[in-house]
Amino acid sequence: MAHGESSVALNGTQISYIGHDCKDIPGFLGDTYGQFARRLDLSFNQLRSLAGLKMFTELEELVVDNNLLGNDLRLPRLPNLHTLTLNKNQLTDIEALLEHLADVTPSLEYLSLLGNEACPNQLVSLDKDEDDYQRYRYFVLHKLPQLKFLDTRKATNTEVMEAQARGAFMKVVKPKSEAGCSPSVATSTMASTRKATGSSETTNSDGALLPPRRERGARKTSGVHRRNDDRTMKALVTMESPRFQIMSTSAEYVVVVMSGEFGFFCCFNFFLCS
Repeated sequence: MAHGESSVALNGTQISYIGHDCKDIPGFLGDTYGQFARRLDLSFNQLRSLAGLKMFTELEELVVDNNLLGNDLRLPRLPNLHTLTLNKNQLTDIEALLEHLADVTPSLEYLSLLGNEACPNQLVSLDKDEDDYQRYRYFVLHKLPQLKFLDTRKATNTEVMEAQARGAFMKVVKPKSEAGCSPSVATSTMASTRKATGSSETTNSDGALLPPRRERGARKTSGVHRRNDDRTMKALVTMESPRFQIMSTSAEYVVVVMSGEFGFFCCFNFFLCS
């Protein structure tokens, strides 16, 4: 037996080369097993590249969990590959990965990305929730509509239909504050606006704007009105769609949130003219 082959587990057309800390796929694997291997398990190594797969022309299942694969991951074209598990690697760019897989793995039906930042769930971040994960599923199924299983769950007909209708927009992360805008989004938006306008408004501990100081006179702009009294500032925005909601106001601007039926939305600032 050639050097290194003693560490290979062979079971018919199933090849396992697990836990050897290799950074690249050893050449002897492709030379010896590439022409007939149907299943290849390379878990628990330190792989940063899968270039050595070009010899595995008949591969149907590939397991590369617990490696160091990142956003520069490139697979050779594997027309028969139906199962791919990339759990616990270093993947963060979900869109680039899915576009690459759509190009090189046309028969893919089972994909698992658990434990990567690209897969937003509590395995990688405690601030993620089931809604974040569900939006991720819609986006993946939009990009890879032929999938039958994603991670540990079957792709349901409802998910597939929703992915076709809305999946392209599901990369937007849902803010988590009760007001509708996440503290990070709302705070950064307001801070940048105050800096740009030179306004001196203050916020409370939750990042919400406090009522502005009393001013003389009143100004009016198209679609936005403000009153200058000691009560909380009132703002009216002339819009027909019920999806637009006023989330916070100040003497200089009003923050409006556009929401959809499926929980994704964006924040806009409408600046008042002087």
